[in-house]
Amino acid sequence: MTDTVWKSRGVAAPRRLLARWRLAAAVALTCAALAACTGEQFQKGYILPPGALEQIPIGASQDQVLIVMGTPSTVATLDGEVFYYISQRAERPIAFMNQKITDQRVIAVYFDKNRQVRRLANYGLKDGKIFDFISRTTATSGQELSYLQPLFKLLSFN
Repeated sequence: MTDTVWKSRGVAAPRRLLARWRLAAAVALTCAALAACTGEQFQKGYILPPGALEQIPIGASQDQVLIVMGTPSTVATLDGEVFYYISQRAERPIAFMNQKITDQRVIAVYFDKNRQVRRLANYGLKDGKIFDFISRTTATSGQELSYLQPLFKLLSFN
């Protein structure tokens, strides 16, 4: 049949119909490929519950900290016990690219000899240096820094 016969019946010509199907298939495949490439976000380690640090006053018991914060990622003994809660956030903009670390945190809860909270610290990376977001101070080299550096190095997967 000729194109005019197909037109008179209200149907597109077979070639045009085939071209439309090919175009629709190409658009569908392109959309599927782009959807597979969307970015991802990753949370590794401890997830801090909202308002948890505000529920732990100085002088709180170790049991109270465990109830509010849960089990720590690791525990150290440094002039009393220290609970460390370690977390890392990373993202990758496209599925096949490497992950880029966007945030690393170590929440440290320091206890005295009586197992009461002596100090809280929320350490993170700011401009490539370990930074306490609670007291807004940068740690200097010394005893405390030597314990935190290996924790951040464990989290770095690059």
